[in-house]
Amino acid sequence: MRIAQIAPLAEAVPPRLYGGTERVIWWLTEALIDLGHDVTLFASGDSRTSARLVACAEQGLRLSGINDHLASLLAMLDRVLSAADAFDVLHFHIDFLHFPTFRHLAGKSLTTLHGRQDLPDFWPAFRTFPEMKLVSISDAQRRPIPHANFAATIHHGMPAGLIPPGTGDGRYLAFVGRISPEKRPDRAIQIARRAGMKLKIAAKVDRADAAYFDDDIAPMLDDPLVEFVGEIGDADKAEFLGKAHALLFPIDWPEPFGLVMIEAMAAGTPVIAWRNGSTAEVIEHGRSGFLVDSLDDAVAAVEAAGRLPRAHVRAAFERRFTAERMARDYVRLYEALGAAERPALFGDKLIVNA
Repeated sequence: MRIAQIAPLAEAVPPRLYGGTERVIWWLTEALIDLGHDVTLFASGDSRTSARLVACAEQGLRLSGINDHLASLLAMLDRVLSAADAFDVLHFHIDFLHFPTFRHLAGKSLTTLHGRQDLPDFWPAFRTFPEMKLVSISDAQRRPIPHANFAATIHHGMPAGLIPPGTGDGRYLAFVGRISPEKRPDRAIQIARRAGMKLKIAAKVDRADAAYFDDDIAPMLDDPLVEFVGEIGDADKAEFLGKAHALLFPIDWPEPFGLVMIEAMAAGTPVIAWRNGSTAEVIEHGRSGFLVDSLDDAVAAVEAAGRLPRAHVRAAFERRFTAERMARDYVRLYEALGAAERPALFGDKLIVNA
Protein backbone atom coordinates (compact mmCIF):
# COMPACT_ATOMS: atom_id res chain seq x y z
CA MET A 1 0.00 0.00 0.00
CA ARG A 2 1.02 3.63 -0.54
CA ILE A 3 0.73 5.26 2.87
CA ALA A 4 1.27 8.85 3.96
CA GLN A 5 2.10 9.47 7.61
CA ILE A 6 1.44 13.10 8.59
CA ALA A 7 3.27 14.04 11.79
CA PRO A 8 3.20 17.09 14.07
CA LEU A 9 6.03 19.53 13.50
CA ALA A 10 6.93 20.29 17.11
CA GLU A 11 9.63 17.62 17.22
CA ALA A 12 11.63 15.58 14.76
CA VAL A 13 10.60 12.00 14.00
CA PRO A 14 11.99 10.45 16.12
CA PRO A 15 12.39 13.20 18.73
CA ARG A 16 15.82 13.95 20.13
CA LEU A 17 14.54 13.75 23.68
CA TYR A 18 10.93 13.97 24.91
CA GLY A 19 8.12 13.46 22.39
CA GLY A 20 5.92 10.39 22.63
CA THR A 21 3.75 11.01 19.55
CA GLU A 22 6.71 11.50 17.23
CA ARG A 23 8.39 8.41 18.63
CA VAL A 24 5.31 6.26 17.94
CA ILE A 25 5.02 7.65 14.39
CA TRP A 26 8.65 6.67 13.77
CA TRP A 27 8.15 3.14 15.07
CA LEU A 28 4.97 2.73 13.02
CA THR A 29 6.58 4.09 9.85
CA GLU A 30 9.59 1.79 10.08
CA ALA A 31 7.44 -1.25 10.92
CA LEU A 32 5.16 -0.57 7.92
CA ILE A 33 8.23 -0.44 5.66
CA ASP A 34 9.45 -3.73 7.15
CA LEU A 35 6.07 -5.21 6.19
CA GLY A 36 6.67 -4.16 2.58
CA HIS A 37 4.59 -0.98 2.32
CA ASP A 38 5.51 2.23 0.48
CA VAL A 39 5.51 4.97 3.13
CA THR A 40 5.98 8.72 2.83
CA LEU A 41 6.53 10.74 5.99
CA PHE A 42 5.49 14.40 6.18
CA ALA A 43 7.50 15.79 9.09
CA SER A 44 10.30 18.21 10.02
CA GLY A 45 13.49 18.13 7.96
CA ASP A 46 15.66 16.85 10.80
CA SER A 47 13.65 13.62 10.96
CA ARG A 48 15.39 10.26 10.36
CA THR A 49 13.46 7.61 8.50
CA SER A 50 13.65 4.80 5.98
CA ALA A 51 10.53 6.26 4.37
CA ARG A 52 10.40 8.96 1.74
CA LEU A 53 10.68 12.17 3.77
CA VAL A 54 8.83 15.33 2.80
CA ALA A 55 10.39 18.06 4.94
CA CYS A 56 7.72 20.54 6.03
CA ALA A 57 9.93 22.57 8.38
CA GLU A 58 13.69 22.89 8.57
CA GLN A 59 13.75 21.32 12.04
CA GLY A 60 11.39 20.56 14.89
CA LEU A 61 9.60 23.80 15.71
CA ARG A 62 10.26 23.56 19.46
CA LEU A 63 14.00 23.70 18.80
CA SER A 64 13.44 26.54 16.31
CA GLY A 65 11.86 28.68 18.99
CA ILE A 66 8.52 28.83 17.15
CA ASN A 67 5.69 28.64 19.67
CA ASP A 68 2.68 28.94 17.37
CA HIS A 69 2.74 26.00 14.96
CA LEU A 70 -0.51 26.73 13.13
CA ALA A 71 0.96 28.41 10.04
CA SER A 72 3.55 25.67 9.55
CA LEU A 73 0.94 22.95 9.91
CA LEU A 74 -1.36 24.64 7.39
CA ALA A 75 1.51 24.86 4.92
CA MET A 76 2.21 21.14 5.45
CA LEU A 77 -1.43 20.24 4.89
CA ASP A 78 -1.38 22.09 1.57
CA ARG A 79 1.55 19.91 0.49
CA VAL A 80 -0.25 16.76 1.60
CA LEU A 81 -3.38 17.80 -0.29
CA SER A 82 -1.45 18.46 -3.50
CA ALA A 83 -0.01 14.93 -3.33
CA ALA A 84 -3.09 13.13 -2.00
CA ASP A 85 -3.80 11.25 -5.24
CA ALA A 86 -0.46 9.44 -4.87
CA PHE A 87 -1.59 7.62 -1.69
CA ASP A 88 -4.01 4.87 -0.79
CA VAL A 89 -4.12 6.03 2.85
CA LEU A 90 -3.62 9.40 4.52
CA HIS A 91 -2.81 8.79 8.19
CA PHE A 92 -2.90 11.97 10.27
CA HIS A 93 -1.44 12.50 13.75
CA ILE A 94 -2.29 16.21 14.18
CA ASP A 95 -5.60 16.12 16.03
CA PHE A 96 -8.39 17.68 13.89
CA LEU A 97 -6.73 20.54 12.01
CA HIS A 98 -7.06 18.75 8.65
CA PHE A 99 -10.76 17.90 8.99
CA PRO A 100 -12.23 20.75 6.84
CA THR A 101 -9.65 20.40 4.07
CA PHE A 102 -9.74 16.61 3.79
CA ARG A 103 -13.39 15.79 4.48
CA HIS A 104 -13.87 15.07 0.75
CA LEU A 105 -11.09 12.47 1.13
CA ALA A 106 -12.53 10.93 4.30
CA GLY A 107 -12.76 7.54 2.59
CA LYS A 108 -8.98 7.17 2.63
CA SER A 109 -8.17 9.32 5.68
CA LEU A 110 -7.51 8.12 9.20
CA THR A 111 -6.72 10.17 12.30
CA THR A 112 -5.03 8.77 15.39
CA LEU A 113 -5.83 10.84 18.46
CA HIS A 114 -2.80 10.99 20.76
CA GLY A 115 -4.04 13.32 23.50
CA ARG A 116 -6.70 13.44 26.19
CA GLN A 117 -10.31 13.68 25.06
CA ASP A 118 -12.07 14.24 28.39
CA LEU A 119 -12.11 18.04 27.98
CA PRO A 120 -14.84 19.55 25.77
CA ASP A 121 -12.45 21.74 23.76
CA PHE A 122 -12.25 19.39 20.76
CA TRP A 123 -15.75 17.94 20.78
CA PRO A 124 -17.27 20.38 18.23
CA ALA A 125 -14.84 19.09 15.59
CA PHE A 126 -16.06 15.51 16.01
CA ARG A 127 -19.68 16.66 15.71
CA THR A 128 -19.08 18.87 12.69
CA PHE A 129 -16.92 16.43 10.71
CA PRO A 130 -18.45 13.03 11.55
CA GLU A 131 -17.17 11.39 8.38
CA MET A 132 -13.55 11.61 9.56
CA LYS A 133 -12.53 8.21 10.94
CA LEU A 134 -10.66 8.13 14.24
CA VAL A 135 -8.34 5.73 16.05
CA SER A 136 -8.05 5.77 19.83
CA ILE A 137 -4.86 4.61 21.52
CA SER A 138 -6.84 3.16 24.44
CA ASP A 139 -10.47 2.45 25.17
CA ALA A 140 -10.18 4.82 28.12
CA GLN A 141 -9.19 7.68 25.81
CA ARG A 142 -12.39 7.42 23.77
CA ARG A 143 -14.72 7.03 26.76
CA PRO A 144 -15.67 10.74 26.99
CA ILE A 145 -16.76 10.75 23.30
CA PRO A 146 -18.19 7.25 22.84
CA HIS A 147 -20.25 8.08 19.75
CA ALA A 148 -17.50 9.76 17.76
CA ASN A 149 -16.48 7.97 14.59
CA PHE A 150 -13.91 5.57 16.04
CA ALA A 151 -12.83 2.86 13.65
CA ALA A 152 -10.67 1.03 16.21
CA THR A 153 -8.57 1.18 19.33
CA ILE A 154 -4.95 0.37 18.53
CA HIS A 155 -2.49 0.29 21.41
CA HIS A 156 0.99 1.62 20.80
CA GLY A 157 3.89 -0.72 20.11
CA MET A 158 7.67 -0.35 19.99
CA PRO A 159 10.50 -2.30 18.33
CA ALA A 160 11.10 -5.53 20.20
CA GLY A 161 14.88 -5.05 20.26
CA LEU A 162 14.98 -1.38 21.18
CA ILE A 163 15.12 -1.94 24.95
CA PRO A 164 16.51 -5.37 25.91
CA PRO A 165 15.68 -7.11 29.19
CA GLY A 166 17.53 -5.60 32.13
CA THR A 167 18.71 -6.96 35.45
CA GLY A 168 16.90 -4.68 37.87
CA ASP A 169 19.96 -4.69 40.10
CA GLY A 170 20.22 -0.91 40.49
CA ARG A 171 18.12 -0.93 43.65
CA TYR A 172 16.23 2.22 42.71
CA LEU A 173 12.76 3.22 41.61
CA ALA A 174 12.39 5.12 38.35
CA PHE A 175 10.18 8.03 37.33
CA VAL A 176 10.26 9.04 33.65
CA GLY A 177 8.31 11.74 31.86
CA ARG A 178 7.39 15.34 32.55
CA ILE A 179 7.41 17.26 35.79
CA SER A 180 3.76 18.32 35.94
CA PRO A 181 0.91 18.18 38.46
CA GLU A 182 -0.95 15.45 36.58
CA LYS A 183 2.12 13.19 36.46
CA ARG A 184 2.46 13.44 40.26
CA PRO A 185 6.23 13.28 40.82
CA ASP A 186 5.40 14.29 44.39
CA ARG A 187 3.65 10.95 44.84
CA ALA A 188 6.67 9.15 43.44
CA ILE A 189 8.88 10.86 46.02
CA GLN A 190 6.50 9.97 48.85
CA ILE A 191 6.42 6.34 47.75
CA ALA A 192 10.21 6.13 47.65
CA ARG A 193 10.56 7.71 51.08
CA ARG A 194 8.03 5.37 52.65
CA ALA A 195 9.55 2.34 50.91
CA GLY A 196 13.06 3.38 51.89
CA MET A 197 14.34 2.99 48.33
CA LYS A 198 16.21 5.47 46.14
CA LEU A 199 14.20 7.26 43.45
CA LYS A 200 15.75 8.50 40.20
CA ILE A 201 13.69 11.10 38.35
CA ALA A 202 14.40 11.35 34.61
CA ALA A 203 12.08 14.13 33.53
CA LYS A 204 11.84 17.35 31.58
CA VAL A 205 10.48 20.62 32.97
CA ASP A 206 8.39 22.52 30.44
CA ARG A 207 8.15 26.27 30.71
CA ALA A 208 4.47 25.92 31.63
CA ASP A 209 5.41 23.74 34.61
CA ALA A 210 8.43 25.73 35.82
CA ALA A 211 6.54 27.31 38.74
CA TYR A 212 5.19 23.92 39.83
CA PHE A 213 8.72 22.50 39.76
CA ASP A 214 10.21 25.43 41.67
CA ASP A 215 7.47 25.67 44.29
CA ASP A 216 6.41 22.07 44.84
CA ILE A 217 9.04 19.62 43.58
CA ALA A 218 12.42 21.29 44.00
CA PRO A 219 12.08 21.49 47.81
CA MET A 220 11.40 17.73 47.88
CA LEU A 221 14.66 16.97 46.02
CA ASP A 222 16.78 17.78 49.06
CA ASP A 223 16.72 14.17 50.18
CA PRO A 224 19.47 11.53 49.89
CA LEU A 225 16.86 9.10 48.54
CA VAL A 226 15.92 11.36 45.61
CA GLU A 227 18.07 12.06 42.54
CA PHE A 228 16.89 14.38 39.76
CA VAL A 229 18.54 13.14 36.55
CA GLY A 230 16.78 15.46 34.11
CA GLU A 231 15.54 14.70 30.61
CA ILE A 232 16.96 11.58 28.94
CA GLY A 233 16.79 10.27 25.37
CA ASP A 234 16.34 6.84 23.82
CA ALA A 235 20.03 6.01 24.12
CA ASP A 236 19.85 6.23 27.90
CA LYS A 237 16.50 4.57 28.51
CA ALA A 238 17.59 0.93 28.19
CA GLU A 239 20.09 1.17 31.03
CA PHE A 240 17.99 3.54 33.13
CA LEU A 241 14.86 1.38 32.98
CA GLY A 242 16.68 -1.94 32.86
CA LYS A 243 18.44 -1.40 36.18
CA ALA A 244 15.35 -0.06 37.97
CA HIS A 245 13.59 -2.15 40.59
CA ALA A 246 10.26 -0.79 39.30
CA LEU A 247 8.83 2.13 37.34
CA LEU A 248 6.53 4.44 39.27
CA PHE A 249 3.62 5.78 37.22
CA PRO A 250 1.55 7.61 39.87
CA ILE A 251 -0.59 9.68 37.49
CA ASP A 252 -3.52 11.84 38.53
CA TRP A 253 -5.19 12.30 35.15
CA PRO A 254 -6.85 10.15 32.44
CA GLU A 255 -3.61 9.15 30.66
CA PRO A 256 -4.46 8.22 27.03
CA PHE A 257 -1.72 5.57 26.87
CA GLY A 258 1.54 6.11 28.76
CA LEU A 259 4.40 5.04 26.50
CA VAL A 260 6.92 4.72 29.31
CA MET A 261 4.93 1.81 30.74
CA ILE A 262 5.67 -0.41 27.74
CA GLU A 263 9.27 0.84 27.61
CA ALA A 264 9.69 -0.38 31.18
CA MET A 265 7.96 -3.66 30.37
CA ALA A 266 10.38 -4.21 27.47
CA ALA A 267 13.20 -3.96 30.02
CA GLY A 268 11.41 -6.51 32.21
CA THR A 269 10.83 -3.80 34.82
CA PRO A 270 7.48 -4.00 36.66
CA VAL A 271 5.25 -0.94 36.55
CA ILE A 272 3.47 0.41 39.62
CA ALA A 273 0.65 2.55 38.23
CA TRP A 274 -2.30 4.43 39.64
CA ARG A 275 -5.57 3.01 38.33
CA ASN A 276 -6.37 5.91 36.02
CA GLY A 277 -6.90 6.37 32.29
CA SER A 278 -5.31 3.61 30.22
CA THR A 279 -3.26 1.92 32.94
CA ALA A 280 -5.70 -0.98 33.45
CA GLU A 281 -5.48 -1.74 29.71
CA VAL A 282 -1.68 -1.70 29.61
CA ILE A 283 -0.74 -3.32 32.92
CA GLU A 284 -1.74 -6.88 33.75
CA HIS A 285 -2.00 -6.72 37.52
CA GLY A 286 0.35 -9.21 39.13
CA ARG A 287 2.05 -10.10 35.85
CA SER A 288 3.57 -6.98 34.28
CA GLY A 289 3.12 -4.75 37.30
CA PHE A 290 0.59 -3.56 39.84
CA LEU A 291 -2.43 -1.25 39.71
CA VAL A 292 -2.81 0.79 42.88
CA ASP A 293 -5.27 3.28 44.35
CA SER A 294 -3.35 4.68 47.32
CA LEU A 295 0.10 5.37 48.71
CA ASP A 296 -0.24 2.35 50.99
CA ASP A 297 -0.95 0.13 47.98
CA ALA A 298 1.98 1.60 46.09
CA VAL A 299 4.44 1.05 48.94
CA ALA A 300 3.28 -2.55 49.26
CA ALA A 301 3.70 -2.97 45.49
CA VAL A 302 7.34 -1.85 45.72
CA GLU A 303 8.11 -4.89 47.85
CA ALA A 304 5.94 -7.18 45.69
CA ALA A 305 7.73 -6.02 42.53
CA GLY A 306 10.87 -7.76 43.71
CA ARG A 307 9.04 -11.09 43.59
CA LEU A 308 7.65 -10.57 40.09
CA PRO A 309 9.67 -12.53 37.49
CA ARG A 310 11.14 -10.01 35.08
CA ALA A 311 10.86 -12.59 32.29
CA HIS A 312 7.08 -12.54 32.75
CA VAL A 313 7.05 -8.75 32.42
CA ARG A 314 9.11 -8.92 29.22
CA ALA A 315 6.85 -11.68 27.85
CA ALA A 316 3.79 -9.49 28.40
CA PHE A 317 5.46 -6.76 26.34
CA GLU A 318 6.39 -9.14 23.51
CA ARG A 319 2.87 -10.53 23.37
CA ARG A 320 1.01 -7.23 23.29
CA PHE A 321 3.14 -4.17 22.59
CA THR A 322 5.59 -4.64 19.73
CA ALA A 323 5.77 -2.27 16.76
CA GLU A 324 5.09 -5.15 14.39
CA ARG A 325 1.80 -5.91 16.14
CA MET A 326 0.86 -2.22 16.00
CA ALA A 327 1.69 -1.98 12.30
CA ARG A 328 -0.30 -5.11 11.42
CA ASP A 329 -3.29 -3.71 13.32
CA TYR A 330 -3.08 -0.50 11.31
CA VAL A 331 -2.70 -2.35 8.01
CA ARG A 332 -5.92 -4.25 8.70
CA LEU A 333 -7.61 -0.92 9.36
CA TYR A 334 -6.14 0.68 6.22
CA GLU A 335 -7.49 -2.21 4.17
CA ALA A 336 -10.93 -1.78 5.72
CA LEU A 337 -11.19 1.96 5.01
CA GLY A 338 -13.28 1.35 1.90
CA ALA A 339 -15.60 -1.12 3.61
CA ALA A 340 -19.33 -0.48 3.84
CA GLU A 341 -20.24 2.12 6.42
CA ARG A 342 -22.97 1.92 9.00
CA PRO A 343 -24.83 4.75 10.77
CA ALA A 344 -24.30 5.71 14.38
CA LEU A 345 -25.42 8.64 16.53
CA PHE A 346 -23.33 11.34 18.12
CA GLY A 347 -25.75 13.23 20.37
CA ASP A 348 -28.69 14.21 18.20
CA LYS A 349 -26.78 14.05 14.95
CA LEU A 350 -26.36 11.16 12.53
CA ILE A 351 -22.77 10.22 11.81
CA VAL A 352 -21.06 7.51 9.81
CA ASN A 353 -19.10 4.97 11.77
CA ALA A 354 -16.76 2.54 10.01
